[in-house]
Amino acid sequence: MQALTYTRSSDHPSWSEVARPTIQDATDAVVRITTTTICGSDLHILKGDVPEVTEGRVLGHEAIGVIEELGSAVTSFAVGDRVLISCITSCGRCEQCRTGRYGICSGGGGWILGHTIDGVQADFARIPFADYSLYAVPDALDDEQVLFLADILPTAFEVGVINGKVQPGDTVAIVGAGPVGLAALMTAQLFTPGRIIVSDPLASRRERALEYGADVAIDPTNGDAAAQVLALTDGVGVDVAIEAVGLPATFESAVDMVRAGGRLANIGVHGKPVTLHMERLWTRDVTITTGLVDTWSIPMLLRLVEQGKLDGRRFATHHFDLDHVVDAYGEFGDAATSGVNKVVLHGDALVNRAGTADVLVAAVD
Repeated sequence: MQALTYTRSSDHPSWSEVARPTIQDATDAVVRITTTTICGSDLHILKGDVPEVTEGRVLGHEAIGVIEELGSAVTSFAVGDRVLISCITSCGRCEQCRTGRYGICSGGGGWILGHTIDGVQADFARIPFADYSLYAVPDALDDEQVLFLADILPTAFEVGVINGKVQPGDTVAIVGAGPVGLAALMTAQLFTPGRIIVSDPLASRRERALEYGADVAIDPTNGDAAAQVLALTDGVGVDVAIEAVGLPATFESAVDMVRAGGRLANIGVHGKPVTLHMERLWTRDVTITTGLVDTWSIPMLLRLVEQGKLDGRRFATHHFDLDHVVDAYGEFGDAATSGVNKVVLHGDALVNRAGTADVLVAAVD
């Protein structure tokens, strides 16, 4: 089969022939991939920020597919079922999983797809612990409506909105209007905050944030972002800041936006150390949270999609055939030029594509 693989010596992934996955454990499923996408975490891998990823690893951890084979212990699904593949694999039995903390599963799960085992940017993928790591897709929903429930929507909701304890009437600042930042913007509105301020240097992303419901979109290149936020809040700061970029400068800016007694929820994937200015924070009672998504919210978010309360299709700006995934990486990695938000990669049928581009890995989340 064909798959997108990581080469440590190059920032260009390779679309190449690899062995088709097989059932290795009784709890496995082999899924034929119909739709997948690229995550900012994949760009971090190409930049060398995730050293656990080994040479030849098949990348990707978000997909929709159809079950082709099942291990003998899988009881919740049947061959032919259409399923959402979660970015987080859950053994379902360890202490962490039994309390809903699937992201730190101690039984062999967690973020393993496209990380420590082969992922889903391929014709087929092996999914361990299928009973706990797959979700049935309702017949009435198309792949694109559900695809972004695999990662960015639960990540933004759980690690950003829930960890940040967004409440009705809160003033919320979201640093970064990439896919995860926009997902945080979309899901924060479920709690009716009073005001949402978004910061991003790209005009196209600021415009998109306003379309998604932001009240204000500021340009951090036109002056210090935190100073702009403080000016918009009469010098007080915001109740909740959500960092959705993963750079030292954006994290420190987010810290400076938070009011005394406020909360900072970090979503961004950081590849470099960040300075925590305790000399300024120790008297301000600011809560800072971090975390990897657990995906416990997928069933609830799926119901909201079914009910028309969330529309995942809004994230998709570019479509490619899976055979042209390297071109898709080029578009996604050069978002400043391409205007891409999320790409959709179709495994079953050719689609129109925007052309080719060299893979660039400077962009993050």
